[in-house]
Amino acid sequence: MSRSGPVGVGIIGAGAISDQYLTNLSGFPDVSVRMVADIDVARAAAQAAAYGVPRSGTADQLLADDSVEIVVNLTIPAVHAELSKRAMENGKHVWSEKPISLDRASGRDLLETSARTGSRIGVAPDTVLGSGIQSALRAIARGDIGRPLSALTAMRVGGPERWHPNPDFFYQPGAGPLFDMGPYYLTTLACVFGSFRRVAAVGTRASEFRTIGSGPRAGQQVPVAVPTQVSAIAGFEGGGAAQSVFSFDSTLVQMGVVEIAGELGTLVLPDPNMFDGPSLLVRADETIELPATGFAGGRGSAVLEMARAIRGGGTDPLPASLAYHVLDVMIGIEESAASGQFMAIESSAPPAPLLPESWDPAARTL
Repeated sequence: MSRSGPVGVGIIGAGAISDQYLTNLSGFPDVSVRMVADIDVARAAAQAAAYGVPRSGTADQLLADDSVEIVVNLTIPAVHAELSKRAMENGKHVWSEKPISLDRASGRDLLETSARTGSRIGVAPDTVLGSGIQSALRAIARGDIGRPLSALTAMRVGGPERWHPNPDFFYQPGAGPLFDMGPYYLTTLACVFGSFRRVAAVGTRASEFRTIGSGPRAGQQVPVAVPTQVSAIAGFEGGGAAQSVFSFDSTLVQMGVVEIAGELGTLVLPDPNMFDGPSLLVRADETIELPATGFAGGRGSAVLEMARAIRGGGTDPLPASLAYHVLDVMIGIEESAASGQFMAIESSAPPAPLLPESWDPAARTL
């Protein structure tokens, strides 16, 4: 039975990131948040009450709710794949926080489950739909720097244990600076250069434990099971190259560095973890600030676009194949750091999403 009107959304995972999703999705008229679920049902109830969501409860209750058409999966990375698959097999579409899964086999299984069930699945980051990155992609597409040749990206901080009260998962498989922050940078690079074809990397771990610096657990130590500094180089199918640093070991905070060098100039992009911000066009004799144009959007923008595509029969701007490609790249980087060898990337990225400047999440279209 076809439906009409706003698309019902349910959120599983009522942690800190849910505030951003709930704020934005509650303001998009084409979607309606129907339920919030969490393993901590009291926390789910509190988030539902804070944002005027009518129901709260467990994940099982949400998956059984016929009014929920899209499940927004904000759980920890270790259960992304399991929960996303359950949702699709229960007839739901899925938008998941990154990464899509922790290994290639479960990532491919999600793609196959989507094809088999007819349920859509999209994966963060949707920051590439914001006016900042979209304006930069438009500048590259119109030839402002000529053909893109190479890129430099960097994300260097001291580690989330300095501010997060429960940073344990940041130092477990599926996180670390590569899996936690890498998707923002690697997704942006795929949008600029197309598919990665080979990667090489070195990874190091500064210490076996990290000390929590704030909150009720301040002073407690958490074990570190992943590299906390990763330096990678990559080659793309079109001949471009990139070098990237992802670090939780730096006292110098350096966030959001994305520089694209082309035949005619260099474009400095805004922070790919944000939705807005100008770009800087640098040529031999001039430096020009290019303001971001269009609606900035926010976390949940791709959920909205999925909702509109469900009603209208269109395609999603951020398909799961892009998220799987980024997962494939991150695993390849890990494998290279462990083996000391270049690793081939077998998957491919879809074309970059380019939204019109008139794109407006606040418009009612359904």
